Amino acid sequence: MKCLPATICLTAAMLLGNAGKSFSLPPCPSDQAQFYDTCYTFSDGSKYVGEYKNRKRNGHGTLTFGPSSQWVGDKYVGEFKDDTRNGQGTYTHANGDKYVGEFKDGKKYGQGTFSFAKFGNKYVGEFKDGKANG
Repeated sequence: MKCLPATICLTAAMLLGNAGKSFSLPPCPSDQAQFYDTCYTFSDGSKYVGEYKNRKRNGHGTLTFGPSSQWVGDKYVGEFKDDTRNGQGTYTHANGDKYVGEFKDGKKYGQGTFSFAKFGNKYVGEFKDGKANG
């Protein structure tokens, strides 16, 4: 049991030591006529920077919705699987509303927090098929 406090302290020190570092990828090349391994700009001006596997978004990435998108100004930072939001992520709406939590098949699903920018309140709990489940 003497090792447990030391292990906890070491883990905390490592996490705090890396607190100032953030996930970052190199900038996208300006020639978007090609498909790159880390980024892609869509025809509506949306931009994805992140990990790919088999020409699909897989792993960690950032999707910023462009000026011709129906979700203009929105941004998602988190995990993708087979080109869809899956896993942990943060979706920030252009109006400042924000969801932090789990996604499944592109929708809010599981434990999460939705914060309403205009009213300053939030819902913390379960989500299913993109909607609060509680």
